[in-house]
Amino acid sequence: MFFQASRALLLLSCALLVGCASGGLPKYERPLARKSVQRVRTTAYTHSEADHLRYGRRTALGTTLKSGSLKSAAADWSRWPAGTMFRIRETGETYVVDDYGRALAGTNTIDLYKTSHRGMNAWGVRHVTIENLHWGDVDRSLAILRPRSKYKHVRRMIDQIEDRYAALKRPGPTIYAVSTETAVPHPVASTDGVRLTPFSMSSAR
Repeated sequence: MFFQASRALLLLSCALLVGCASGGLPKYERPLARKSVQRVRTTAYTHSEADHLRYGRRTALGTTLKSGSLKSAAADWSRWPAGTMFRIRETGETYVVDDYGRALAGTNTIDLYKTSHRGMNAWGVRHVTIENLHWGDVDRSLAILRPRSKYKHVRRMIDQIEDRYAALKRPGPTIYAVSTETAVPHPVASTDGVRLTPFSMSSAR
């Protein structure tokens, strides 16, 4: 009940203070340095929240929200482009950025998908260390976002991508799991089953 009440209060504050409900944008945060390891603020969401009911279990990519060994996450695509894969050190869970949200545009917060309100509330707000396994495709992100540019949060992401396009196009530093027996990096499965090997910077989808 405490987490539910806290989240309800947070949503109400968002609506009253920054106008989330009426199309306002969150306070802008300077992007984090693009590193293989980052310390980030995370929140959680689920498909049955009131503001997600219209989308159901669908992501911004049009795929189904993932909850297995590879899980879905929402973020600002100008910081973590669509297809970015990362692992949370504290839990060992691996996520792929396949969603975004109004409250994330212009921020360094990542929203983690949970299958229930209980799981969402149990996560709350946590600062965690993520290991970026593979950076997503900025061109694919732009191609998906541009037809939706009438929305303020999408326009903000597009503007940021265009401002930082050259930097985002450069291969970002990544981390791959290394076998202690063979010292050979394990390939990482992408969102469509394509296996990525070290220094493979192709699109994850």
